[in-house]
Amino acid sequence: MAIATTMLGALVGAAPTAAADTTWTTWPVDLAAGDAVGVVVDGGTARLADEGTFAAPAAEGSPESAGAPPIPIGLLTFPAHELPDPTTRVTAQISGDAPGATVDVRGRRANGNWTEWVPADATGTVELPEPTRHVQGRLVLSGPGEVDELTLSAQPLRGAEGAPEAVEAAPLSYRVFATREGLVGGTTANGHVIVERDHFVALPSRRALSPKGSHDYSVKVCAPNGRCAFAPVWDVGPWNTRDDYWNPPDVRQEWKDLPQGTPEAQAAYRDGYNGGKDQFGRTVKNPAGIDLADGTFWDDLGLKDNSWVTVEYLWTGSVRLSRVASDATAAVYAAPDPASEIVGIAAGDAGVPVHCRLVTAVGEFLQIGLNQFLDAAVVPDAGDVAPCAAVPEQVTLLAAAAPVAAMDRTPTAVPPAALDRTVVAAGDPAVDESGVTVGDVTISASGASTGESGVTIDASGVTNG
Repeated sequence: MAIATTMLGALVGAAPTAAADTTWTTWPVDLAAGDAVGVVVDGGTARLADEGTFAAPAAEGSPESAGAPPIPIGLLTFPAHELPDPTTRVTAQISGDAPGATVDVRGRRANGNWTEWVPADATGTVELPEPTRHVQGRLVLSGPGEVDELTLSAQPLRGAEGAPEAVEAAPLSYRVFATREGLVGGTTANGHVIVERDHFVALPSRRALSPKGSHDYSVKVCAPNGRCAFAPVWDVGPWNTRDDYWNPPDVRQEWKDLPQGTPEAQAAYRDGYNGGKDQFGRTVKNPAGIDLADGTFWDDLGLKDNSWVTVEYLWTGSVRLSRVASDATAAVYAAPDPASEIVGIAAGDAGVPVHCRLVTAVGEFLQIGLNQFLDAAVVPDAGDVAPCAAVPEQVTLLAAAAPVAAMDRTPTAVPPAALDRTVVAAGDPAVDESGVTVGDVTISASGASTGESGVTIDASGVTNG
């Protein structure tokens, strides 16, 4: 049960939609109830585990971290908490001897989607982008020590009835370079064990990292061949771990001087930005802004090599994302008819924007994009959806409104060598100009490496033995 308390001191200020009250709602977080990735909870305390972590720079967020060896990061994600009043401000109090422990918080938006995870500042305060009654916390551990207690507090917005009405908007969309993640048998940043021909993507910021098995942050990736894939964001990478490049500069966590939609790796590779290096000090070998799991890369999109793709960051749009069933890898049809052309794939556990429902003589379908339809049976949580018009005007408008990155360029701007991936026999390792090593050890285009020794370094630098 939430406990009312009074917060005194520095936490003052007006919320954007209603006056903020000094009476805060405070609740203790049950550490044992959290979903742990790279974290062990034992005897009422939480500490970093010996395995299952992912990597981030030392002293994350500080200029001194550039070029420093990566450190392990563990996440402990707690159940969502419902508040009696809407809020935009949440604070976290951590007890224990883990100086590297921090907290991320997110809130459920008016359309049912989640905001991105917002890291707490140095005072433990999180400012959410819009009022919400449902908040969720995530403990972030790095380095030694234990956390004994975590308490969250929310400042209510008096006079606010709830979250603002959703405004119709297309999801952000940018054209970026995609690389294949691979790393079968490895563990992603959200705890998913990668299987052969897997279906998910990685983005270089944990702000858009979905909890394990969830669809909260999903993307639509369209290849030059016209095929599109819907997939959840389950890993962090390539190259960087705090580059939410799809956000505007005032929101973007790092590299705020770059244009919105331009990944840091793209600017480093093309223009020598940051000395041509990523946040770990590695020389950037390709302009990747997204990693694709093997099944997404080969099967869903039909790609044969790294490629420029168009990505829609679906959670940024106004349409609620509905989850594709876990056991489904569903065909996306060009028309509401299973005999029509298959134009893409929606992965199990992906979130898809359901615009409308259409019942025909051959079945029931959901429209998830312009000339893109799913069998309604594979999206059991779509809920009540308005029937489609003969030509769904909403979908057409959304497609036309999608923004294009100011720095997008044609694929021919990338030297052909950057796309070459020479395959040689095992035991005879070779490295091509994209940074790819094949043979005993493989270094992926995103900087990942794996070898017969059983040691794996994922796209963000984490080592698993």
